[in-house]
Amino acid sequence: MLLHALLFVLGLVALVVGAEALVRGASRLAVSWGISPLVVGLTVVAFGTSAPEMAVSVGAALSGSSDLAIGNVVGSNIANVLLILGISALIAPLLVHEQVIRQEIPIMIGASLVVVAMALDGNIGRVEATLLFVLVIVYTVFLVVQSRRATQATEVEYASEIPTSQWDRHWSVQAVLVIGGLGLLVLGAGWLVDSAVAFARVMGVSDLVIGLTVVAVGTSMPEIATSLIAALRGQRDIAVGNVVGSNIFNLLAVLGAAGVVSTSGLGVPDAARNFDLWVMLAVAFACLPILLTGREIARWE
Repeated sequence: MLLHALLFVLGLVALVVGAEALVRGASRLAVSWGISPLVVGLTVVAFGTSAPEMAVSVGAALSGSSDLAIGNVVGSNIANVLLILGISALIAPLLVHEQVIRQEIPIMIGASLVVVAMALDGNIGRVEATLLFVLVIVYTVFLVVQSRRATQATEVEYASEIPTSQWDRHWSVQAVLVIGGLGLLVLGAGWLVDSAVAFARVMGVSDLVIGLTVVAVGTSMPEIATSLIAALRGQRDIAVGNVVGSNIFNLLAVLGAAGVVSTSGLGVPDAARNFDLWVMLAVAFACLPILLTGREIARWE
């Protein structure tokens, strides 16, 4: 148990450090290749902070622990909204860009509805998982096309997400950060999954519950760090955009990839179908009334 506890902690550290390296390297590479800062902010940064969820869920699916893969995504999406937005808004009321209200949140709700509908029969098959992954590609392409019409003010806003340090300006350093970050994510995910499953078996707790709680919060550490720093710096919309973008990526790309690599699709446990998936859906819908009342998440909310 001590060994598994050590591997669990080391896995979390590797996931957080790997995600940071991946986000930094990928962001700088994107800017070097002339990709709009808007697209980098909504995709590379938001999706990059979800890389631990991707690594853990795909690793769990490959090892046959589909309950852990499902629980990780569902728990992370619940934690992203309730925990991360909650703490961020306690630090400072969060102003929300109109595009997030008009476009990103409805897309997040739509993706949640699609996943719940697919899970009702107890299995997200390979064909359904492939459809989810195709949808995230379509969403990303849509953002790229849309960014060509982005205003200068919006581009400047999202450009604040991109690191401005000197040491990683060369493309070779950026490539090393991306490769090293991916390596740490894979390594950390393996340690985290193995130790989490061992804990579950020893404690008599299901893989689903472990995924919904400890693993979900652990893999949400990059989102927590990004959103809290954004809130402390008063960066408009970054905290909300990071959470919403990460949730979309979790639902479409993470579940999609996990379902594709799984031999028989992702089995959805009864507990998730009867309760947890509906909580995730309710949390997604809860964003609408909060953000429509004055385009701000107040401290009391």
